[in-house]
Amino acid sequence: MSRNQLLPRDPSPRGPADDSGCPILHVDMDAFYASVELIDRPGLRGTPVIVGATGARGVVLSATYEARRFGVHSAMPMTRARRLCPQATVIPPRHDAYAEVSRGVMEIFKSITPEVEPIASDEAFLDVGGARRRLGSPVAIARSIRDQVADRFGITCSVGVASSKFVAKLASRECKPDGLLVVPADRVVEFLHPLPVAALWGVGERTEQALVRLGIRTVGDLAHVPVATLQREFGAVGAHLAALAWGRDERRVVPHTPDKSIGNEETFPHDVDDPETITRELLRLSERVAARLRAAGHVGRTVSVKLRRSDFTTITRSRTLREATDVAKEIYDTSRELFEAAGLDRVRLRLVGVRVENLSPAATATRQLGLGDRETGWREAEQAMDRAVRRFGPDAVVPGSLVRRPFGPMDP
Repeated sequence: MSRNQLLPRDPSPRGPADDSGCPILHVDMDAFYASVELIDRPGLRGTPVIVGATGARGVVLSATYEARRFGVHSAMPMTRARRLCPQATVIPPRHDAYAEVSRGVMEIFKSITPEVEPIASDEAFLDVGGARRRLGSPVAIARSIRDQVADRFGITCSVGVASSKFVAKLASRECKPDGLLVVPADRVVEFLHPLPVAALWGVGERTEQALVRLGIRTVGDLAHVPVATLQREFGAVGAHLAALAWGRDERRVVPHTPDKSIGNEETFPHDVDDPETITRELLRLSERVAARLRAAGHVGRTVSVKLRRSDFTTITRSRTLREATDVAKEIYDTSRELFEAAGLDRVRLRLVGVRVENLSPAATATRQLGLGDRETGWREAEQAMDRAVRRFGPDAVVPGSLVRRPFGPMDP
């Protein structure tokens, strides 16, 4: 059984669940990108909706549960998703909108406790052990989070409450969508052992196939295999899996560490060797990366480009700027120069990417004006564009050379 085949069980506990030994919460937004799109499109609620690029190489980024009933899931090729659910509404992604909602959701988490560990834009672990006196039991806190997310954004989330990160994450998955599941500390084994072995962290498709060949299909099966046998078959991973099978996970919630880089990539619908098309795509990616930098309050000094040839050979080039920036023009000028210096003018490319690294807070950045430079300029213009985009949508203001682009966005 693959991870995508794990089915949620009845989240209703048999009587009041004992959460006294369960300080760890895993909060996971339900169909996050699709849910954000439905905020502005309430008429699509209750219908199949897919978020993703529409090109031949596009992939599904998110799908409503109505679409998932037809077998659609994230990372699936869009062509297959359309065949499975031809009646679905397909919406191109708006990453700025998702980032804005994500920031608001994380603000809710941090108002509960400083012990927040985001692991994606739409999910995080919280250790609420220190918040009990102020806010009540872990279950009460979980209910409050769900209510706040729903009231503020009109979207739902699922929350797992457990004694460890591993079990809390499984619990949130088991109660999706729009659920809350407590796994009491003394019922962890009862919860884990019926699950398919693919539920364990570290069990990918190959490991799962190897376990099944050994007759190990459930977590309970694995739990009763001698650790020495697992280590002989799987090395150090074997001991790790044995510990998880008994619910042993000593990892603590680690508060968020700053982003190390921000970037975007584009896989073309077909291989491209036209320099004008490639540089236009570098401009679009630079605009997106700059907007994400400003939204996150970052500037960066190192600009890099990724260039993947038709034979899948990948070339990267980077340059460190004199001063940190979050200005699309500066990022684009650098990425274009890096592309031109790579000598791939007529080489067929299937993917290009732009990334900014060596980040620092924008609030602490200083900028030395050159002779003749204005105190306001591109950065202020792009900030004005950000405001227009937030108010009127992602296509409200775009560079003129992007008005007639031949294909739409498709991020990994």
